[in-house]
Amino acid sequence: MSQNNVYTNKVEEEYLDIVSRNAWALVYQKIGLECQRYGYTLNEAKKAQNKPLNRYRDVNPFDHTRVVLKRCERDYINANYVTMERANRRYILTQGPLAFTVGHFWLMIWEQNTKAILMLNKVIEKNEIKCHWYWPQGIGETHKMIFNDVQLALVLEKEEDCCYYSTRQFKLYDLESGENRDVMQYHYTTWPDFGVPTSPNAFLQFLKRVRESGVLDPTDGPPVIHCSAGIGRSGTFCLVDCCLVIVEREGIENLNIQEALLEMRRHRMGLIQTPDQLRFSYQAVIEGAKRLDPNYRDEDEREDSIYSLVGEEEAPPPPPPRAESLTRAPGRPLPAIPVSESLGNLNFSQQDSSSDESPPTPPSRDNSLSASSADDEDDEPTAAVAESSGDGTDTLRRRRNRELADRVLNMKRKAREAERWHRIKRSLYKPLTITFGFILAGIIIYSYVKH
Repeated sequence: MSQNNVYTNKVEEEYLDIVSRNAWALVYQKIGLECQRYGYTLNEAKKAQNKPLNRYRDVNPFDHTRVVLKRCERDYINANYVTMERANRRYILTQGPLAFTVGHFWLMIWEQNTKAILMLNKVIEKNEIKCHWYWPQGIGETHKMIFNDVQLALVLEKEEDCCYYSTRQFKLYDLESGENRDVMQYHYTTWPDFGVPTSPNAFLQFLKRVRESGVLDPTDGPPVIHCSAGIGRSGTFCLVDCCLVIVEREGIENLNIQEALLEMRRHRMGLIQTPDQLRFSYQAVIEGAKRLDPNYRDEDEREDSIYSLVGEEEAPPPPPPRAESLTRAPGRPLPAIPVSESLGNLNFSQQDSSSDESPPTPPSRDNSLSASSADDEDDEPTAAVAESSGDGTDTLRRRRNRELADRVLNMKRKAREAERWHRIKRSLYKPLTITFGFILAGIIIYSYVKH
């Protein structure tokens, strides 16, 4: 198949038409307006006792698809089933756990018989905690984590660094029944918040690795996929995966990416948060479809394209409010289109339009516990890791690990202090209320007796 002939199917034609009209913001806004007609309820998420369990105030699970915990005092967790019957796929999309919801997160893993977690964000991004560190920081029994509130324990058994992502194998123990299960984690570490990787190639390699493990197949429980809010990067991953399954089964001529996204948004709000992420989804689907061609050669995948992700992501714009971002135009010109192996460099000279964006709605918890944007990239440069070798690489890696550990400890300390202050305020609330009630009653009785 010639790479010069880009008009090979309707998906590519649609993609190039949107590019030529510079219409990604309009297409994205149209999808958001269509979703506003759904009218699904968020009653459980809005209850007073459940609001603190949401990382962001405007990212809440629909009632009709929310995951319900069984062995817990509260059955609520900010998570939804996302089912795509046409692709025979079922996922659980959720937010990054908070410090006090880590037990709920692992209870969901246990109750849903989940075999794999796909983590698409870093723990700390832009100097803010985007997800509580929910797994042991060392290998072996000595680093075991025990969640007494849900009667579970977790041990990290194996860890592998694959440059732009990592894999971890856990053993999850049920302390009530004595049973245990293996759970894998695939941690993608170079995907910027409100942005996209520089190229679909590395992302497709990551997707291939996950698929080959079989964890996306419907034979076991649904995989749990999360970033910070569980809608941006998580939604992009699921959309590309589902669309490529449909292409493999029915052919790319029978695929409509926008309709697939609209169907997914019937299960969890706000999936895919920016026009850039929608555009990247098109590119990844088109590139992935090329690889389904029997004539596609593995040697066409350039080694350097896989490592090009490290340190090359563009700094994201100020994040828009999560709910409003579904319908509003982006607050900056769209970045240059990443180069695609199959489509070539498709940058056009049209002038991008822009509009002012307001800052994000702050989360319901203290800022030290949850960040003001859902999926953000760390701003530390990492290109030097890919460029260095030998002792220099080891020294740099150790130094960066120490810096990251110091930052994690500092953020955890701030989180503990904030949580301690919240506990003090909550402990004082009841006695102060009772005291005020007695004073008010005394004043009323005194006024009554006096008159």
